[in-house]
Amino acid sequence: MDAHISDGDVRGTVRAPPSKSYTHRAILAAGYSDGAIVRSPLVSADTKATARAVEAFGGDAIRNTERDTYEVDGFGGDPDTPGNVVDCANSGTTMRLVAGAAALADGKTVLTGDDSLRSRPQGPLLTALTELGADAESTRGNGQAPLVVGGPIEGGEVAIPGDVSSQYITSLLMAGAATDEGVEIDLTTELKSAPYVDITIEVLDAFGITAEPLGADAAAGADGFRVAGGQHYEPSDGEYTVPGDFSSISYLVAVGAIAADPDSEVVVEGAFPSAQGDTAIVDVLERMGAAVEWREDDGVIVVDRSDLSGVEVDVGDTPDLLPTIATLGAVADGDTRIVNCEHVRLKETDRVAAMADELEKMGASVTEEEDTLTIHGDESDLTGAAVSGRADHRIVMALAVAALAADGETVIEGAEHVDVSFPGFFDALYDLGASVDLVGEDGPDEAHPI
Repeated sequence: MDAHISDGDVRGTVRAPPSKSYTHRAILAAGYSDGAIVRSPLVSADTKATARAVEAFGGDAIRNTERDTYEVDGFGGDPDTPGNVVDCANSGTTMRLVAGAAALADGKTVLTGDDSLRSRPQGPLLTALTELGADAESTRGNGQAPLVVGGPIEGGEVAIPGDVSSQYITSLLMAGAATDEGVEIDLTTELKSAPYVDITIEVLDAFGITAEPLGADAAAGADGFRVAGGQHYEPSDGEYTVPGDFSSISYLVAVGAIAADPDSEVVVEGAFPSAQGDTAIVDVLERMGAAVEWREDDGVIVVDRSDLSGVEVDVGDTPDLLPTIATLGAVADGDTRIVNCEHVRLKETDRVAAMADELEKMGASVTEEEDTLTIHGDESDLTGAAVSGRADHRIVMALAVAALAADGETVIEGAEHVDVSFPGFFDALYDLGASVDLVGEDGPDEAHPI
């Protein structure tokens, strides 16, 4: 499906979707429990994959649309061996997090996914699980899915790099609490995307599980992590509520900063403080000169259209913000340098190269290096063009934001991929007054123009 978006002013109020990162962890934590209710979950392609995995391990995850919940009957820390291959679709988070659960089962679990997921690195996690006593391997011997993981592990000490994916740490911590001995993790390299491990520790705490960083008060700067074994997953009052998603909020506030009606504003609701590193988008916008106000107690961000200036942003801990920041850089004065971004090449697609290539099609001037992306705002003049979303939800949404600042119409291929994390994204743009048409292979989609 293609999204046809024309430049124009927007205004109004929209609500942020629930957090994908928290939803993944909450559904799986509920699976590790005897049973729990997950309130206000993000229901997307990725989180549905995690819910299916919980069911594959012997639990049940029932979606109640009237109450906006997942009602999870868990497997109590003792997962069954799945009776079939576990298809994680396009969700790297699902594959990595449930690999730890698979290592607890007394039998072998096969984990696979789509073409994109089968190209992503899993080797360090497989090595760590093997060190803990699991039989964990890539069927092709290249550290990529399909994976075969057999257990059960009892716990122990393990060393793992921290600069490939923080999700490896999350997987080991969540599974470690259900082992007999617990798990102690030694980081062999500096941890990237540290706030995502803070999210994990926060969710574990809400489910009654104690896990802690070693050598620091938070994940950033930690030498490793420890989780005691023999713990029981049980949230307070048997339920957990998912907060709003700041990765998704980043696109909405960027829309306000570059396309809000000069006589109005864009208001984003559901933006309450949490451990999410992507709350940094507010600071990035402030540094760029945006008129943005975050009313934390109310969970509201108000953004006015602003003249932006280029800045340098380190995305070592916030990789999902790179596409948004790159788009902002294309309409800012001066250079915007996004540094420490080599690990962003290991997502659903190489997001560094993808944003460089697609923004260039729209008239942006970009310099791409291995760990740095520089957008030359003074040399950029965005014009509508045909661009590819690269089958990546974050690329699609970032290009949609750019389209609102580009002269003419932009056509984004693969618009359906927003379903991975923000199924209502184009509805949100339309509600703000954007010109959005979604067109399928056989003509206009039945639900759009929205």
